[in-house]
Amino acid sequence: MMASPRLETFCCPNRDASTEFVITFQPLFFSAICIGSAGLSLVFSILQLLPKRRGYRRLGQYPLPKPASSSRILFIISICDILGCTGIIVRSSIWLGLPNLVSGINVANNSDVWPEVFCVGSAMWIQLFFSASFWWTFCYAVDVFLVVKRSAGISTIILYHMITWGLAVLLCVEGVAMLYYPSISSCENGLQHAIPHYITTYAPLLLVLIVNPTLFARTVSAVTSLLKGRQGIYTENERRLGTEIKIRFFKIMLVFFICWLPNIINESLLFYLEMQTDIKAGDLKNIRNAALITWFIMGILNPMSGFLNTLAFHGWTGFKVDCSLQRRRELAWDSASTSAANVGGYNPIVGSTLLYQSHVQEAKNMTGKNMTGNGQPASDAISVLSEGSESSTIEIHISTEHRDYEEIDADGESLGSSARH
Repeated sequence: MMASPRLETFCCPNRDASTEFVITFQPLFFSAICIGSAGLSLVFSILQLLPKRRGYRRLGQYPLPKPASSSRILFIISICDILGCTGIIVRSSIWLGLPNLVSGINVANNSDVWPEVFCVGSAMWIQLFFSASFWWTFCYAVDVFLVVKRSAGISTIILYHMITWGLAVLLCVEGVAMLYYPSISSCENGLQHAIPHYITTYAPLLLVLIVNPTLFARTVSAVTSLLKGRQGIYTENERRLGTEIKIRFFKIMLVFFICWLPNIINESLLFYLEMQTDIKAGDLKNIRNAALITWFIMGILNPMSGFLNTLAFHGWTGFKVDCSLQRRRELAWDSASTSAANVGGYNPIVGSTLLYQSHVQEAKNMTGKNMTGNGQPASDAISVLSEGSESSTIEIHISTEHRDYEEIDADGESLGSSARH
């Protein structure tokens, strides 16, 4: 009922003993848990993504940026999680409401193929969208690194679509085809035919667990160098910006580890049981208990990954949904809605970007100042990090108060006067 290759394996009438062991242990209770977890995740994920009412800000003076590629990538990840949760809810509801359908998947019943068709179809749906979510998470880490290295172009987002959906569909179809060879009603016996299916399922998950932390760490290091190199100093604001980037990446990886590491542990335990002659042996009791515990943990955490991801991406956005038509025309999926909670009851005006800083630097570049060794302005990379362009997937926002806008106004006036002179 969650994102596990054991669900596809269960669709084989001649499934292995370890799969039979976990799938048939309290199936109704397990289905109810999956429905509850997936339902909560679905509702709160959608609530998180709906446009919210903003606090006070000077309208028209410093508008929010247009949706950047970062917002698109994070939004697509959330959509994949939502669709995966939908598949879990449908599958678990059918299994809970029609237990005879599940019992019809056995070697003795070869006449009715519809239980197996539903089993395979729902399992592939769940695997496809969660696998796509893994690939998009990996592409997000790659892209933020490319942005700070100024290697990302306008067409990069199209390439990400081709990579993520292409690999997700290819690996899903290939793994399932090898698992159900020569047919669904007569899968091959033995562990060997199932291994390619497990590899294609866990490859993107392991890729994110292993590679993303390294890419995020290098991105933070590169951003720190960029901030130091802009004016040769490292101010408190820039230090705070670097800290916020670290925290955001840490939250993304923390959610991923919490929600998906139980899958690796559970699969390792079940593989160990499969290699045993009798999985019901007395000396394997602790292994069986650990496998069941991690199985139920997966049933709770896998569906909740959608909602927890939105918290890592945006923070808690609140219940104040803005359904006005005018607001819909503005940026709905703002990646800067991280922790807008305020001290002393004062709401920040808006999460301001570093765009005003690039505006300041742009004026300085016009006078020939602040140039890098290759003749390019050092603020270009900062601008790519902050602006809502198609070539950017990072949008760094710092919560500011009303006085920050006064400082920006003063900077703008001083720039205007210096330009006239």
